Amino acid sequence: MKAIWYEKQGRAEEVLAFGDLPTPQPAPGEVRVRLHASAVNPADANRRAGRMHGGMEFPRIIPHSDGAGVVDRLGHGVDHRLLGSRVWLHFGQRGRPFGTAAEYICLPHELTSPLPEHLDFSQGACLGIPAMTAYTSLFQRGAIRGKYVLITGGAGAVGHYAVQLAKWGGAYVIATTSSERKAAHAAAGGADTVIDYLAPDAAQQILDATHGQGVDHIVDVNAIDNSRLCLQVAANHALWVSYANSAGREQALPLVTLIRKNICLQGIYLPGLPYEMRWLAQEGLSRWMNDVPDAIHAVDSVFDLRDTAKAHLAVEAGTKQGTIVVRCDSE
Repeated sequence: MKAIWYEKQGRAEEVLAFGDLPTPQPAPGEVRVRLHASAVNPADANRRAGRMHGGMEFPRIIPHSDGAGVVDRLGHGVDHRLLGSRVWLHFGQRGRPFGTAAEYICLPHELTSPLPEHLDFSQGACLGIPAMTAYTSLFQRGAIRGKYVLITGGAGAVGHYAVQLAKWGGAYVIATTSSERKAAHAAAGGADTVIDYLAPDAAQQILDATHGQGVDHIVDVNAIDNSRLCLQVAANHALWVSYANSAGREQALPLVTLIRKNICLQGIYLPGLPYEMRWLAQEGLSRWMNDVPDAIHAVDSVFDLRDTAKAHLAVEAGTKQGTIVVRCDSE
């Protein structure tokens, strides 16, 4: 099969190789997916570069964890009805050396989910870790109907899914962004109020949107950079969930405010969650896609497999709006 791989960490154009590798065969409990699209998440670029992920987990790594394709072979013990099914998948390269930047991948069948017929493979590749993170950040403690939900970075891959899912869940959604272009993207996802977080009165605008009550639930892209804003606008007993952070950034949190408002600050790291919680997210996302067939699965741009290094550079440029996708069937 054609694949992309690296054998040392470094700059994309220096370490990513393109060529032929043996086509994998599924082990018991696994499926083989003929991949049509692979998503490049920031975590994939960070792992390849050695940022926040020191050292090689395996001697040779095919990058990327998310993708979409068709199940073309089954391992022993897998339900035969999965053969030929269209699927999206996550965790392709989590704890395994070979991810989705290839024509084929073998992985446990539990890591695949049905891809609705109305979505193409590039859209399906967007789901994966971003959509799973967004769903879990919102619904892990039950319903959010009628709550004020703040989503920082509402135009990002996770944030935009969170905006759409929160609206589906019946919440009043407030999103923060940093530009008019991103604000329009968050609004298109259904945000009721979109606020420029760089505005000097951003906190007051958020409080005004909640009629002074403050937000009940926060899905946050960066707890360090956003700590002051989140603590200002959180209601008493708010749940503040943060799923990312800037590399090398640490900061002391003002615990007095955290304590006096009885705020629960929780980190979300998808690989560390129990299987049952991740399975609930997969099922929930399937319900959402059936309920909202016109949901937005934002593809920023698409590259051929042999140009995966260019796709990594596009992610690292920090200007994307949506997900960078690599076509695995272009050769």
